[in-house]
Order: sequence, then C-alpha cells, then structure tokens
Amino acid sequence: MCLPVAALAALLPLHASALDLERPEVRSFVEDVVLRDHLERAWVERILGAAATKTSIIAAMNRPAERVLQWPAYRRIFVSEQRIKDGRVFYAEHRAALETAAAGSGVPAELIAAIIGVETSYGHITGSYRVLDALATLAFDYPGRTAYFRGELEQFLLLSREAGFDPLTALGSYAGAMGAPQFMPRSYRTFARDGDGDGRIDLWNDWPDIFASVAHYFVASGWHAGEPAVVAAALADPDVPDLPASRLELGYSQDALERRGVLFASTLPDDSRAMLIALWDGDEPRYWVGFHNFWVITRYNHSTMYALAASELAAAIAASQPDTVAAPATADGCGR
Repeated sequence: MCLPVAALAALLPLHASALDLERPEVRSFVEDVVLRDHLERAWVERILGAAATKTSIIAAMNRPAERVLQWPAYRRIFVSEQRIKDGRVFYAEHRAALETAAAGSGVPAELIAAIIGVETSYGHITGSYRVLDALATLAFDYPGRTAYFRGELEQFLLLSREAGFDPLTALGSYAGAMGAPQFMPRSYRTFARDGDGDGRIDLWNDWPDIFASVAHYFVASGWHAGEPAVVAAALADPDVPDLPASRLELGYSQDALERRGVLFASTLPDDSRAMLIALWDGDEPRYWVGFHNFWVITRYNHSTMYALAASELAAAIAASQPDTVAAPATADGCGR
C-alpha cells in the first residue's frame, strides 16, 4: 500500500540527523520505558542514540497513496495484470500453507495472498528504511501523531528483545511497518502467530508464520467465515438525497439501503449491516456495498480503496485456482 509513496520518497534528499538524546521529550521517553518495561537504560540509550531522523520519512507520511490517488489510478497499481499474474503464481507455490491458514481461520486463502500482494508485492518489497529511524522520526518529529508513534517505538524495543532480532538492522516501511504483511510493532506483538510450530515467529521469511498472522489479524478483528465482503451496486436515482458514502462504518442495514434506491445482490439477511462506497472513475461515480467483512478488511488499512483493491485482487487470484472452495471476497450484480 505504500509503494508509490516509497518510490517518491526515494527521490527526496534524506536530510538525516542523529536523534538528540538530550531533547526533553526523548529523555522523558527513555525514563518511561525504563520504568514501565524494565528495560536497561544503557541499552535503550544505545539503541536510540543510533537512530537518525529523516525528512523523507515525514514527506512520505504526508503523501499516502490512499490520499493522493483516485480509484482508477490506485486500482491500476494494486490490481494490475502483473500483480494478478504474480498472485496466481504465488498462490500455486504456497497453496498448502495458504489453505492451512484458511482452514484454521475461515479467512479465504486468496484474500490472505492478496493482502501480501497489495502490501509488499508478495514479499518482494518489504521496505528499505530502518524501522528504528522511521519510528524515531515519527515519534519525535511528526506533530499530531507523536503519541501513537512513541507507543510503536516502545513496542519495537520490546519486540526486538522478545524476538531476538537486531533493532539496528531491521528494515521496513517509512511508517515502521515490518515484514511481508507490514505489521506495526504493536500488531506484530499482538497478532503474529507461529504458523509452522517451530517456536519462533518470522514475518519476513517464514510463509506459514506470515499467512497465519494475517489470518489471525482478520479473525481478531471479527471476520465472519463464509460471508462476502463487497458487491457492485448501482443507484436507482443518482440524485437520491441524504445518502452518505465511503464512511468507514456500517451505517445502514441492507434493507435500508434498498429503500433508498441502492441496487445490489446479497445473500445475507436483510438486517445485516452495510456501507455504501462511492468512488470516482473519471467523470462518473462507481458504487459498491460493503458488508461486515469489508469493514474488517479496513481494520488492516483504514481505506475503502485499499479494501476494494484487496477484495478484487483476491477474486482474481481465486479465479485461476482449481478446486478453490473459499467464498470470494467480491461479487458482481445489482438487484436481488
């Protein structure tokens, strides 16, 4: 989800500077984590003293693809023919592990694969920033979200201690997301799972771990096995008033949408919660209805375009797989 921005950021001057441990907010952070987490002060100071703050990270944060692209351009990147082709190859190569994760969670194997495809091109592009630099920059030099990123920096220190990896060399996105599924440190500690039972969790290289972790993230977010995520829709009256769209909330029941003139196909009960999605395609709007599982996908990335891209990519991957039994994430058609 960050590839276009990462490419842009790579063209910007780095303007890196060492993190100043004498800054009051940095000193306060050190005091807090030493006391709260029982970390060794010298170790924390050594790690933070090696961090560099970079203006390119802030520039990339200010231009996420979900905010600067309209749906057609966004879709061309994440649901391209090449990404679909690569996804089908990826599914075939990892079918057994994907379907094991799907069977244990109820999350379709093709959706698990699609998430990896959207996030990191199936593990090929997992980020070139040091996670430490990204989190330190955003924790102390990104006004408005410093509390969140200080929390993630603390989680990263704890994670590196627990998982036994070097916090000075771990690479990720400009936001500090890690591995093939791009988990933030708190998500890594909370949702990552040992998919192959080898006693350790590796979200960079161990595919059973990666698949099990993505599946568990969705299950923990409330995934309903066997239900669709989103369907194409149309409006009986394009000028229907008072019909807000693209809010990340299940603000309507299905029958309420139908009474307002939204045409779509669904096998779910009439009182199932849903949302209307409207995105511009050139000069014309396009419409979808998202159900509970669509909302769950937006917990991974709070964007309707992201959830649509993942759903479409999953359906395209599944279309080429023999004997795929998981329910597709998307469906076409209007009317019931």
